[in-house]
Amino acid sequence: MTSSAEPFDVLVIGSGFGGSVAALRLTQKGYRVGVLEQGRRFLPDDFERANRSLRSLFWIPSLGLKGFFTQTFFQHVNIVGGVGVGGGSLAYAAVLLEPGADFFRNPAWSDLGIDWQVELQPHYRTAARMLGRTPCPLSGPMDDYLRKTARSLGVEASFAPVPLGIYFGQPGVTVPDPFFDGQGPPRTGCDASGQCLVGCPHNAKNSLDLNYLYLAEALGAQIMPERKVTLIRPLTDLAGNPDGYELSIVNPLDPRQVCPPLRAAKVILAAGVLGTLSLLFHCRDIARTLPDISQHLGQTIRTNSEAIVGVLSPDPTLDLTHGPTISSHFYFPNHTHVTQNRFPAGYTFMKLYTGPLVDEPRPLLRLLKTLWAYLRHPLQSTASWRAANWHRRTTVLSVMQPQDNQLSFRYVRGPLTFFRRDLQSRSISGKRAPTYLPEANQAARACAQVSGGLPQNTLLESLLDMSTTAHILGGCPIGAPPAPQNVGQAVSLTPVPGVIGPDHQLYGYPGLYVVDGSAIPANVGVNPSLTICALAERCISLLPPKPLL
Repeated sequence: MTSSAEPFDVLVIGSGFGGSVAALRLTQKGYRVGVLEQGRRFLPDDFERANRSLRSLFWIPSLGLKGFFTQTFFQHVNIVGGVGVGGGSLAYAAVLLEPGADFFRNPAWSDLGIDWQVELQPHYRTAARMLGRTPCPLSGPMDDYLRKTARSLGVEASFAPVPLGIYFGQPGVTVPDPFFDGQGPPRTGCDASGQCLVGCPHNAKNSLDLNYLYLAEALGAQIMPERKVTLIRPLTDLAGNPDGYELSIVNPLDPRQVCPPLRAAKVILAAGVLGTLSLLFHCRDIARTLPDISQHLGQTIRTNSEAIVGVLSPDPTLDLTHGPTISSHFYFPNHTHVTQNRFPAGYTFMKLYTGPLVDEPRPLLRLLKTLWAYLRHPLQSTASWRAANWHRRTTVLSVMQPQDNQLSFRYVRGPLTFFRRDLQSRSISGKRAPTYLPEANQAARACAQVSGGLPQNTLLESLLDMSTTAHILGGCPIGAPPAPQNVGQAVSLTPVPGVIGPDHQLYGYPGLYVVDGSAIPANVGVNPSLTICALAERCISLLPPKPLL
């Protein structure tokens, strides 16, 4: 067997919301922990460059782009995310919301003998404290627009500031660590520049590199950026008993570099939904190193049933960017969740995604109506494309619903992957992620009316029938053990079969855990970052401290 370069007790694959929690808590329990992250470690200057240059923003290693923002296009969904030390927290809007009761009661995991709402409450509190959750104290013209929108829709009572993971403090003033009794890094008060989505160059957003990962590294965890895991191989001792795992590794930014394999008794897989599924599919179906992974892998993928709409102000001198990316929200009576979004200058390319607002649930008719709108009103329909200072004048609304939706992912060759074997989406009849929400269009029109702007749809939705999400979930869900095989009669299981158990351990592979968004078995209905952290806190709390020798 190939020798390992480093004797780790636990190797964590990925440094996002699940991996960072695992890194800190396992290090505190006395384990020697290594964290493998395919992206780079970023500094404030990197974020400043990302706000000015798409080359510095995007992560596309095959094209030499080494940023942290990802867009992955599938047939049915466009998924945005983050890559780097800190994972998705580098590119998220710092929203820290708890889901409603329906999430915990969802049949996908409610029959496992655990009251998930009660079970997770202490872990939500811990995650909220670690991420510095606080109600947004800032408000500006965009928030006023959203309040008036809620009022016009008859739901002003639900309007409120959003709980955020941001250090507000005194704008621009740096102070010693205000969160962890001086054990964390110095922090600088939020300057309300609206740059949260490009990494916060001002040291105010509580990204994971400033809390969980920072503390883990201070305690001895080894964070290894530019390391992508390509294979997981189980090991056995001389008696044939399980003896941990070996990971094959490459540098995605320099494939010529030789990276020795690493071994550990336990492996925490937290590479995000796409990273986790790609690796497990490869290990099960291609390399056959993990052949007994459940056939439910990749079968149920969920988004937050969301739609993106916008409103463009006709005033080219208007500046709506004062504040964090998201600062306020409201709810429709059916639990539809609406937040406003400020975009930074680095997101100006997204104006090319916008077009006329069209009401039509049937995809083909919606496409035709959108094209007809371009023919009838070409100047109005292309207003965003020609707009100067677009990011300052635009109010973007994220609209999410808790209703269930489903896609599935396969690991096959096809034209969308240039005939390389990779993930491909597949629609599930009657359950696919929505590309049209009437409530989203209703909110956009109401916001346009109160602000004097032009309501708009996203062309990916209206022309290509493709949803957009930053909240992809599932594919490796918590659930019951797979049904027994060859028992001679049908087997009925009340709980929904999963890929991992309630302890997050992969069925059939002791010591191999999945602790990221792919473990979530139901639609959260709101931004899922806090939920991923809470589940990770619970998972690691179940593991014992490292035995003393």
